[in-house]
Amino acid sequence: MKVAFIGLGNMGSAMARNLLRAGHDLAVYNRTRRAADPLEKDGARVAASAREAAVGAEVLVTMLADDAAVEAVIFGDRGAIEGLARGAVHASMSTISHALSRRLAAEHGTRGQLYVAAPVFGRPDAAAAGKLTIVAAGPAEAIDRCRPLFEVMGQALEILGDDAPQANVVKIGGNFLLASAIETLGEAFALVRKHGIDPARFLEIVNGRLVRSPVYENYGAIIAHQRFQPPGFKLRHGLKDMRLALAAGDEVDAPLPIAGLVRDHYLSAMAWGWADIDWAGLAKVSAVEAGLEQAREGPGATIAGGVKAGAGAPSR
Repeated sequence: MKVAFIGLGNMGSAMARNLLRAGHDLAVYNRTRRAADPLEKDGARVAASAREAAVGAEVLVTMLADDAAVEAVIFGDRGAIEGLARGAVHASMSTISHALSRRLAAEHGTRGQLYVAAPVFGRPDAAAAGKLTIVAAGPAEAIDRCRPLFEVMGQALEILGDDAPQANVVKIGGNFLLASAIETLGEAFALVRKHGIDPARFLEIVNGRLVRSPVYENYGAIIAHQRFQPPGFKLRHGLKDMRLALAAGDEVDAPLPIAGLVRDHYLSAMAWGWADIDWAGLAKVSAVEAGLEQAREGPGATIAGGVKAGAGAPSR
């Protein structure tokens, strides 16, 4: 199948490589050209613009960081929507707002193109292994056209129906649950650490005997052992996802007080300079507020207990 793939970050590059290995004819585009070099060596054609990548494609796949990035490559100068043929499919696999997903469905529809929202659950290692979980919604014929691609990139496909934004709401809700688990892990670890208990031992007990959750197992180990680099999913994107959750709630008058708390803790982490560590680094906020660790806001600015040193907080 002739496929255009736009967005070659940690997730997208792994997904695109799996499509190449499966024998698909792949054109790729990334705003930072060097990210495409390894795929070019593997046989992909590197396009000079999003529009050029989309020309001749049966399916266009986008895997980008946020709404702004998707809008830029689809609707911007030399945008992909201008190159995509009538009857071709855009499969948006990014975590974006339900509002942008609705706009994409409408704009593609006016051009006789098909749109599928197909966000994924999974970190870069799952993407590399082709073991993502894909949640898809859109016209049945478009999903069927994409199915051979989804089967290469993921191990599970969940289809919600023909209303594309519903897939995005499921993804947003799922990431809210994950971030909430990270928040509670961080708080519980801060509690046991203050009492002199090894958080790894605590995790072994509660996840082995009480919770038995792969989410707790994976993220708990990252937090217990402070493995926040390299990031599988950057903390800045966790903040973005909490904002998406709150916006989705606002639209239907669904209050999300825990999402508000998690959003605020992500904001604290951003202010302390942790934007590019793994989003499980959210747990560090609880550690700082409990006086267990220091935080930094830019070079040399020390924060203790969650308050800037020199602003009423004792230096630590």
